[in-house]
Amino acid sequence: MRFVYLFLLVLLSQVVFAQKKQVSIDKKEAKEAYSYINSFRKKPEYFSKELNVNFDVSKVSVTQLKWNDNLAKVAEFRAKDMANRDYFEHITPEGIGPNYYINKAGYSLNVDWLKDIKANNFESIAANHATAVDAIKAFIIGNNSPGFMHRKHILGMDSWYGSLYDIGIGFAKIQEGSAYKTYLCVLIAKHDWESK
Repeated sequence: MRFVYLFLLVLLSQVVFAQKKQVSIDKKEAKEAYSYINSFRKKPEYFSKELNVNFDVSKVSVTQLKWNDNLAKVAEFRAKDMANRDYFEHITPEGIGPNYYINKAGYSLNVDWLKDIKANNFESIAANHATAVDAIKAFIIGNNSPGFMHRKHILGMDSWYGSLYDIGIGFAKIQEGSAYKTYLCVLIAKHDWESK
């Protein structure tokens, strides 16, 4: 018993005295990425040529996404959490997915989207890009994005992603103590009543 007590005391002291990582959230970068996405949706032919990427731009949604503060808070939390805890996944180390956090933040989702705590219907993530716009460009070009799912999500290129209309973006920067220097989280979603 005494050994367990000492072990817990040592563990607690490590947690209390551990150096906190210096993670900052860059809201300006996030807003620039938001603006870029809407600009691309408005003029997909122009921007696809600028990126020198060839895909069917007629499938790009013309819907202009609306900034949503609740989604932005969740996106910032997700980016900062990945930076602080040095992981890069849609699911946290505890096994919790983005849908749970979105709903918990007050952005109501369809109950069907919440049945699996690991569910992700709305999130794209990137890491180690100099700017948030660079990360969005990588999504669109298809760099490190199997099946180009991020492109579909960001540009609303199918019936599901095209039905989403609210957006929040978080861009975290970290100087040291993590595998990457930046983490981006993009949440594009819609409320539960829009699914019927």
